Amino acid sequence: MTDKTTLEDPHAQPARKLGDFLSNALIVGLIKLALALPYATRIRFVGWMVARVIGPVAGYRKRALDNLAMIWPDLPADRHAEIARGCLDNVGRSFIENYSARDFPKRMAHIQPQGPGVAALQAAKDKGQPVILVSGHFGNYEATRAALVAQGYDIGGLYRDMKNPYFNAHYVKTMEAFGGPVFAQGRRGTAGFVRHLKGGGQLVLLFDQHVYFAPELDFLGAPARTALSAAELALRYDALLIPFYGIRQPDGLSFEAVLEAPVQHSDATTMTQALNDSLAARVEQAPEQWFWVHRRWRLDGD
Repeated sequence: MTDKTTLEDPHAQPARKLGDFLSNALIVGLIKLALALPYATRIRFVGWMVARVIGPVAGYRKRALDNLAMIWPDLPADRHAEIARGCLDNVGRSFIENYSARDFPKRMAHIQPQGPGVAALQAAKDKGQPVILVSGHFGNYEATRAALVAQGYDIGGLYRDMKNPYFNAHYVKTMEAFGGPVFAQGRRGTAGFVRHLKGGGQLVLLFDQHVYFAPELDFLGAPARTALSAAELALRYDALLIPFYGIRQPDGLSFEAVLEAPVQHSDATTMTQALNDSLAARVEQAPEQWFWVHRRWRLDGD
């Protein structure tokens, strides 16, 4: 598909590349500065920076507040502000945790996953049945993935390329550092993803972002376009579909890894709605841990 912007302005593409390069340079500088700090200080520092500086300047705070006002209009404004600040802090902490490729997995290796999905996952592994572990941008899902990898599970993942190619190059390496193969969305990535699944592997999918023209399902009381792909893959390859969460604890540094009971196979829409309901329940329990900064309820024309 031809880029309409490029046709209208021949200088748009070089300017965009320069902007991507400069913004990536700033991000890399922040990462290097943070990684030079002791672990706990590093996590708190980046959380503070995103909550107090980067998030407000980049417009993420406003987007979170807009989403909160739409979904929970009866909450007082100071509670909206508190949730938005906690959300941005969690976004920052998760970001630098995922770049702490040595420290973070070591810490998460000591977590003992909990919940009825743990036994189901082990039973599936023993008999070679594929498993799709599904989560949202809540807490830090990589905490649970790292804990399971430490226990011997070969958990792959499917990711969406970032728009900034300079940032994407090192972003992908952070996911690979946690163990298990990772696959980019697209024909080649999906082919590898499916091969891993058909071979009895375990895979992680995040399902809580807007997907153009996907069915509208309820999420937190409002219609949200939600991809059915996780449920469709589970039905096609007789895979378990297990909701899971890496729940940040009050100290801001440790996690509880929870695997819920597998979603019963029925049809893709019903199963995906069950995933939405599972995530919504977690968000209602700990709203600061969900990424309210996403355009979850956006219109297709936006």
